[in-house]
Amino acid sequence: MQIKRYNTSLLIDDSAMRVYVASPDGEGQYPGILFYSDIYQLGSPITRLADHLAGYGFVVAAPEIYHRLLPIGTVIEPDDLGRIKGNEAARKTNLSEFDADGAALINFLVQHEKVASGQIATIGFCIGGHLAFRGAFYPQVKGSVCVYPTGIHSGKLGREEADTLARIEDIQGQVLMIFGTLDPHVPETGRTLIIDALKKANVSHQVITYEANHTFMRDDGYRFDPVATDLAWKAITEFLQSLLII
Repeated sequence: MQIKRYNTSLLIDDSAMRVYVASPDGEGQYPGILFYSDIYQLGSPITRLADHLAGYGFVVAAPEIYHRLLPIGTVIEPDDLGRIKGNEAARKTNLSEFDADGAALINFLVQHEKVASGQIATIGFCIGGHLAFRGAFYPQVKGSVCVYPTGIHSGKLGREEADTLARIEDIQGQVLMIFGTLDPHVPETGRTLIIDALKKANVSHQVITYEANHTFMRDDGYRFDPVATDLAWKAITEFLQSLLII
């Protein structure tokens, strides 16, 4: 399916948040996906992932998660300095600000002319996987895909300790968790903690692990794993298509 792309902005707390939108290039309405990047924001490896997903018949909205701190259009390079810059921006962002952004983005999708009514899901990578998980707290969200999500097990997100696991019973939709068994940021103990919490809260969920490292779906780094990426895409699209009207 061919797609079209454009940039728009949402004004939140007097800060303009750039939103990259990719959608099918055709008439009609499609499910809407709130798409969260990793700590490096919207560089080409991330927008390629957003474009790929849009080609399966989704309206994908990807925000710049550090819009309050960095100039519009800032792409953080995935090197040592970029890692410091991305983590520092995350540390300086309040949890309430991340949540306010999520609410605004979901409202943006709900009101979008190409998004079918009641057909909203979230997806995210790394820190974005954590944000996508918190996106599941909103009743409009039917499903969330969390790819190597950081900080859920440790409560690390922004300035404060995140209450993510404490709020897990707020999730009404389904959750797909994707982990790499070689990921040092989400060790086996962390994965077990998250899975046990999902089970205890009776949240409908799937868990898939690959023998892969953190950020294995970024095609610009040494940890990129093409085979695991292809398998993950198959699982992601099947999960979303099973929940949402295509």
